[in-house]
Formats: sequence, structure tokens, C-alpha cells
Amino acid sequence: MCFGKSAGTARRRTRFPRRPRRIVWNGADFMSTIGSLRSLLGEKTYAAHPDLIRQEGDAIRCLACGHRCLIRDGRDGICRVRFNRRGELRVPGGYVAGLQIDPIEKKPFHHAFPGRDALSFGMLGCDLHCSYCQNWVTSQALRDDQAVSLPNQCSPRELAELAVQHRAPVVVSTYNEPLITSEWAVEVFKEAKARGLVCGYVSNGNATPEVLRFIRPYVDLYKVDLKSFDDRHYRELGGVLANVLATIEQLVAMKFWVEIVTLVIPGFNDGDAELSQIAGFLAGVSKDIPWHVTAFHPDYKMTDPPRTPPETLARAHRIGKAAGLRYVYAGNLPGDVGECENTHCPSCGEAVIRRRGFYVLENRMKTAGRCPSCDGAIAGVWEADAPTRSTGTGMPRAAWCG
Repeated sequence: MCFGKSAGTARRRTRFPRRPRRIVWNGADFMSTIGSLRSLLGEKTYAAHPDLIRQEGDAIRCLACGHRCLIRDGRDGICRVRFNRRGELRVPGGYVAGLQIDPIEKKPFHHAFPGRDALSFGMLGCDLHCSYCQNWVTSQALRDDQAVSLPNQCSPRELAELAVQHRAPVVVSTYNEPLITSEWAVEVFKEAKARGLVCGYVSNGNATPEVLRFIRPYVDLYKVDLKSFDDRHYRELGGVLANVLATIEQLVAMKFWVEIVTLVIPGFNDGDAELSQIAGFLAGVSKDIPWHVTAFHPDYKMTDPPRTPPETLARAHRIGKAAGLRYVYAGNLPGDVGECENTHCPSCGEAVIRRRGFYVLENRMKTAGRCPSCDGAIAGVWEADAPTRSTGTGMPRAAWCG
């Protein structure tokens, strides 16, 4: 069962305005304000892929995310990184703003390559504006002067080679919203696929059928943040609930491997009714979808709610199992949630993979995707010769491109 100690109350953090930082791009100095950052990033763009745009009169309809922005000459979309320049939609490429080697459990994927590392890269920008974003330094870089990040030039080939050098079998687009930079992700993933690597998205799920068809040949794993089951809350964050739910249904129908995360925030989405609605919806799509209920900590502009206690995650875990979900995990409180970090066989209940935080303590599978005790099926994307425990330390590691 799940259990834990009280996490206590969070201390309010005071943020002080930061002075613009000096950054170098192509040998030139810039002061890192939103205006200067937008200007220099404008140099590192591609033409949007034809599958992700539609001409409508003298404007271009962008199909990369659920906002479907109609963008006129000289304007940009809600994401701030896709813009119309003289009748051509330009999109980001040629740089990363976040890059490191992560344990794949951090993404979190618990049913794909357990114990392995994933090369994780991200760019700048997002189509939502969540007040509690834990990646706000990259996602909100073109909305908030305090969130400016340093972009680093690199090529798709360099990123794929970096994954190989670090023996990371998975490459993931993350840290900002990957849907709005899908052209760049696909170029990276083409190189990764050529080297036998598996590729994934860590996304808010505000997709379109067009962008899912575009990325499907290259993306194997897809994690969606299902932030709430209340459309009013979604609209506060800049999205629409129905669109995210439709995306989850489409992802499963298109046979992506899908895992869902709900950050459980006290007073925002932690009520029994809302958690039951989320669990019921997911079980109705597929009982094999892993649902990660993770603990909130105060971040960015949301500093009032306390940290999520273990008892709340244990309650969410029970709700998920009662709805019929076969795999429910409690995250962000390593060691405080008992068995809720482990993968159990849905047939016999045996612990098949034991974890603490991002570290796999033991992977007992002898045959990929089968329980070692009863030979029952365990849904996921498994290696034929998987490590019996994490190959690294279970902690992120720095990586550099170029």
C-alpha cells in the first residue's frame, strides 16, 4: 500500500528582478531581454513544414498546436516562436535551450526502457502559460523577462551522436512544449532513428490531428500532462480541456506509447471528484495507460499552495486503481509513498520493477513485458536485454553540444 510522512508546509519564496544577462550569438553580444532574444532567435528558423500550415487568404493558419493560430504578415502565434515573415511561416530550428542526460523515469516514463538514460533537449516557448510551470525559464522565455534562457547552437546530427556517446537509447524533446517546435524535433529524430534510438515527446497534449500525423513516423513515446478535468482551470492556463482529452484518445488510437501525468495541486485539482473524473476518463481510453500522480511544490508564480503531502498521492493512487487503471504511480516524493513507485503485475500483484525516485532498484523481468512470477503481460515498450537496475545514478547529468 501507499503511505508516507507529512511533507510539511512550504516556505514562500521571494523573487527579485534579475538584470538582463549578456549572451553571445554568432560572435555578437546581446543583452538578454525578450526583444533581443526574439531578434536573435529569428535568425535560427526554418520554413514551416507544408503539413503544418494552411494558407487562408493573406494569412497562414498554423496547425502545430490546438490554438490553430491565424497568423498575418509580421505577427506571431500564441507560442511566440512561430511567426509570419513576408508570407512565410518561420519556425524554430538550429539550437537548444536545455540539454542534459536524464534518467528516463524523470520524464516520467515507467513503462519504457526502465533504468536507462534519455538524452533530453528543449527549445524556447510554449502555447500555454501555467503559473506553476517547473520549466518556466525555457517555456516562458518570450513572455517573461525573468525567464530568458541561453540558446546554444547545434545540429540534429550532433544531438543524435551525443545520445550515442552517453549510451542513451532514448531521445526526448522536453523542457518547453515540443509540439510548437515539431519540425526541429523531427529533424533530430531522423538522425536518432538512423542510429537505432527511440524517440519521445514530453508535452501538454494541446495537439492537432495534423501534427500527430506529422510526428508519428518518428515519435514512439508520448507523455501528456493532464493538468485538470475542469475546463475553467484549463482556460486559466491558456488551453482547452476538450482538446487535450481528444489528443489522448488520438495518441492511443495511433498506437503511440502514452503515459499521463497529473501534478496534484492542493486546492486546485486534488478533490476526489476531479481525480475520479481523470481516472475514469483514462480507464475508458485504455486501462493500460500509466497514470502518474505527482507532488506539487511552489514554483514560478504559484507560491501560495502548500506542497502536496504523501497522503494526497496515496488517495489519488487508490482512486486510479478503483477506476480500473492497471498502473498508477505516485511521484516527486521518493521513499514516502511506499509501493506506489513500483510496477506491479496486474494479474498477480507481484512487484516487477522496484524504484526509489528516478532510480530503478530492481527490474525482475526475465522476459520482456512478462511477469517473472505468473508470466502475465505488462504493457509497455521493453528491451529484450534490459538492465536489472539503473545503469546510472538516477540523477540528471549535464551534456554539451558542439
